[in-house]
Amino acid sequence: QVQLVESGGGLVQAGGSLRLSCAASGRTFSTSVMGWFRQAPGKERTFVAGIGWSGSGTKYADSVKGRFTISRDNAKSTVYLQMNSLKPEDTAVYYCAADPRRFLITDTRYNYEYWGQGTQVTVSS
Repeated sequence: QVQLVESGGGLVQAGGSLRLSCAASGRTFSTSVMGWFRQAPGKERTFVAGIGWSGSGTKYADSVKGRFTISRDNAKSTVYLQMNSLKPEDTAVYYCAADPRRFLITDTRYNYEYWGQGTQVTVSS
């Protein structure tokens, strides 16, 4: 079992930066693929970024490549999402998720077994 708690969301102007954190509890964090997803009002939850067990492998949605960076600290059981050059279209609730059953990073939400409660990110124009 993995419990996830996100933090770091807030209101920021376009062009600004935010760093999201996701603190995990449970023994399987270090062997879980971790992902960030987001959901805007009236839209489906979509993949943003994912990171493999050791942190050496990452995957990004095309819309955030070059602007967002995912990282993890297994000693602290925490995964991060550094978001730079934010745009109004990045406004959404951001969710942290864990997939303890796979080695490869996937962008399919249904592969992620555990989810946090979400943190709101609002980017004003």
